[in-house]
Amino acid sequence: MVPRTCDVLKKAGMEVLIEHSAGLEAGFPDDQYAARGARLASRAEVFQAEVIVQIRSLGANPRAGRADLAFFRPGQLLIGLGEPLTAIQECAELAASGVSFFAAELIPRITRAQSMDVLSSMATLSGYEAVLLAATALPKIFPMLMTAAGTITPARVFILGAGVAGLQAIATARRLGAVVSSYDVRPAVREQVESVGGKFIELKVETSTAEDQGGYAKAMDEAFYRRQRELMTEVLREQDVVITTAAVPGHKAPVLVTAEMVSAMAPGSVIVDMAAERGGNCELTRPGEKFVHNGVTILGPLNIPSTIPYHASQMYASNMASLLKLLVRNEAVTLNMDDEIIRETLVTHAGKVVNPRVAALLGSPVHDTAPAVLTGPALNPAAAEAPRPAR
Repeated sequence: MVPRTCDVLKKAGMEVLIEHSAGLEAGFPDDQYAARGARLASRAEVFQAEVIVQIRSLGANPRAGRADLAFFRPGQLLIGLGEPLTAIQECAELAASGVSFFAAELIPRITRAQSMDVLSSMATLSGYEAVLLAATALPKIFPMLMTAAGTITPARVFILGAGVAGLQAIATARRLGAVVSSYDVRPAVREQVESVGGKFIELKVETSTAEDQGGYAKAMDEAFYRRQRELMTEVLREQDVVITTAAVPGHKAPVLVTAEMVSAMAPGSVIVDMAAERGGNCELTRPGEKFVHNGVTILGPLNIPSTIPYHASQMYASNMASLLKLLVRNEAVTLNMDDEIIRETLVTHAGKVVNPRVAALLGSPVHDTAPAVLTGPALNPAAAEAPRPAR
């Protein structure tokens, strides 16, 4: 949370506790929080609150996140990124702690939830930063220049995947003066690509089933990806920069750029694999590392938004404030399970995994979250204390 969101939460009847120095490395010192009425506290004190807001919770933060399990208590709410469709065991551990865990990745892509859409916020920043990483690594400049020393031709940038991150990458590369083209398995995004200055590349593959109801790309079979790679090889030969963004929620990233395709690219070219955290779209990607193959530089950055902490925090805090205002009504936590946003985002409750998708991956039955409306400062049926402002 950033200082200015403390005002929003206070107006909604919430008391805000901030761990000492929590915002310091993102550019938000403690005195800014204190000036907004937040109470600075130790980490242990913060965990006494009814609602805990984190960025990377257990699952997305396996090394340090497990240490937090001892702090949780039944009925407490935890909100954060937790990789619920891949970190299955971690979800089971959170359920066992009794905490009601809301996974920010599962916020549905519906109009009413746009202000809460963490994935889109982080993808916007990642798409921007990926272009800057590529521009820094490329031994050329992006724009065309006409000088007394001759004309410098613009760099050619190819964006694989035209979701939120891809569209932001296209727009950023165009602003830097590159010639930008893009490909996506969803032909419906052509208009969006063209609207931000990119040229949409068509490959002759069947794409009618490539998009799910939530607007995300679906995982396709290996025959589809093999045909796609064959057609794409010729496209990549002409590129100076390739930025890959293809990630399918809950699945390993599809390999779209093979070692053979990298070898066909000109020495000095750059690949930025934004799907490195899920295994990578490039066969040669080394997550978290820079690797050079036949003169082609391959970058596999991890947790890209953390490299822009000021604005990443600002956007994440705004998303969380919108979600908290939905969860806290009349100064108490109220979970209306008829609300699509609450129902789809809630992963664990009352010691059980209640999200159908996560439960199916665990091989366990889906547990009913009745009653339909759950209220109280900590949603603990045994709690008898009088209501107080949610923290």
